[in-house]
Amino acid sequence: MTNPEPLDLTSHNIPADKTAELLRLFPEIRTEGEQIDFDKLKLVLGGTIDVGREHYGMTWPGKAECFKTIQSPSMGTLLPVPDESVEFDTTENLIIEGDNLEVLKLLQKAYLGKVKMIYIDPPYNTGNDFIYPDNYTESLQTYLEYTGQVDAEGRKFGTNSDTDGRFHSRWMNMMYPRLYLARNLLRDDGVIFISIDDNEVDNLRKICSDVFGEENFIADIAVVNNLKGRNDKRYIARANERLLMFVKSDEFEESGLRLPEERLSEFEEEDNIGKYRLLGLRKRGGADTRELRPKMFFAIYVNPDDGSVSVEKTAKHHIEVWPRKSDGSDGCWRWGFTTVQSRTISLIGRAVGNEGRYDVFEKDYLETDGEIRRIKPKSVMAGTDYSTDGATKSFRELMPDMDFSNPKSVPFLRDLVSYSTNASEEDLVLDFFAGSGTTAHAVFELNKFDDGNRRFILIQLPEPTEEKAFQTIAEITKERVRRVIKKLNDAEAGQLPMGEKQDRGFRVFKLAESNFKTWDASASKDGKALEKQLELHIEHIRDGRTSEDILYEILLKSGFALTTPVEKIEVAGKSAYSVANGGMLICLEKELTLEVIRAIAEMKPQRVVCLDLGFAGNDQLKTNAVQIFKNKEIVFKTV
Repeated sequence: MTNPEPLDLTSHNIPADKTAELLRLFPEIRTEGEQIDFDKLKLVLGGTIDVGREHYGMTWPGKAECFKTIQSPSMGTLLPVPDESVEFDTTENLIIEGDNLEVLKLLQKAYLGKVKMIYIDPPYNTGNDFIYPDNYTESLQTYLEYTGQVDAEGRKFGTNSDTDGRFHSRWMNMMYPRLYLARNLLRDDGVIFISIDDNEVDNLRKICSDVFGEENFIADIAVVNNLKGRNDKRYIARANERLLMFVKSDEFEESGLRLPEERLSEFEEEDNIGKYRLLGLRKRGGADTRELRPKMFFAIYVNPDDGSVSVEKTAKHHIEVWPRKSDGSDGCWRWGFTTVQSRTISLIGRAVGNEGRYDVFEKDYLETDGEIRRIKPKSVMAGTDYSTDGATKSFRELMPDMDFSNPKSVPFLRDLVSYSTNASEEDLVLDFFAGSGTTAHAVFELNKFDDGNRRFILIQLPEPTEEKAFQTIAEITKERVRRVIKKLNDAEAGQLPMGEKQDRGFRVFKLAESNFKTWDASASKDGKALEKQLELHIEHIRDGRTSEDILYEILLKSGFALTTPVEKIEVAGKSAYSVANGGMLICLEKELTLEVIRAIAEMKPQRVVCLDLGFAGNDQLKTNAVQIFKNKEIVFKTV
């Protein structure tokens, strides 16, 4: 009998990817079974192999275990929760409740290289705010016990005491695998921003250099968020936090920041091209003399009737202007003779002072190719709208029924998203320490402002709170985003034309065990234990799981995004799901027939997934299905 290939229910195999890439680059190192001959690899790389006992790099207790954690696949799934969502069927935004390590693993297949920007505000490791799993090798089990989904056996999430001998190491062991997995999700032109304070900024930068590459470090930005300063620190009243910025590669291109209102007011002149401001053409600052730049010293002629300029005197009343400094000495222009000659349309002459003296100015236009000019952020980002007090006040106005410590500023996040993403593209923003949901708030507000279509994925652990209204931080995240949506929609009620509606929704998913019971290789091999395992796999779908639960696990583990369009259809009297406009067809019926198999094959999807249970032990039907799909060149798998 020919069997269909079983669907791989594990998360993305990262070591296999790395191995495949090495074998692609160096086919001569291949051995039997797609293995690597490291002796040959050393020969191929020659003198670039560091064979010394001591190597440059960062290490700490537990770093080796981090790689085991990264390489250990997840057998979890993400269960859809439409009742807690907004516009579940149409939105492309996600809020995922779960341990971010497991969730990042589960996102690897579907979202590899899809994220444009990551922002995270992780625990700062101050000794009382750090939540982490005790046992990294059993992260999903730890999470299930933590959330009460299975009986607890002592494993829990807890604080990282600053009296612990491995205080920093534990924090680094938490951050490293998450950043490693997050890097995989970034596009080649992607960027990550990480908020942190002085406790771990040094370690965090070194971890990021290890993960992203030292050459991809961009900036350690000071974010001024408390102008008064915090007096709880010794010696210095700390007025800022830190923001580390790393890119995936040199392909990153910033979109820039919108000009602040005070800068926009400078563009008060206007002509047939658009609004502009005047910038003096005479060079100011270093090397601004005729002696140092003799070729930049020449006359420009101004027509006093309309301010037009030229490098030749074409009429007697044209005024000769030289680049004289305020003390009367010879200066120089910023542009050379040829540039001035070719760009006279960008220049204008104006009378200055009361003495009838003229000067030449560049018309610095506000818009270029229809786009309002943007600016680079500075290495110190400051502003009253970035303040912690302002962010707390804004949060309480939206959520008066609860308190939340130190929410991030919406304008601050809005600026980061604006700088890093493109309004005209469906750029994806990821925040896997979502907290109160400020990142989603910022994305919605920015999309409203510039008519953008950015999307977000938030991940938040259901960490218990002491609030009566909301039992976990994940509940706060979801409720805040719901209220932001309502506020924006209420403000626009009746204003938008029919059909013009932004995506203001989110799909909620929750981390859980796989819908399918997997064979436990660690279980006892005695007769009763084996008999019990066999009984479990007669009906290998977990109790209480719906067709939609199974559908989204198959989508995710087949490499489809959780927002992929899915249509429920009927095929030969049975229900099925058409995925991505027919690219894949999923049939979860428990009683398949030959008519159903033939009808599916005639639809010619690229891939088909059925429940193995659907063949009900009918080996002949299964063999026929394999052959029918093979003849149609359809990839067929069962689960």
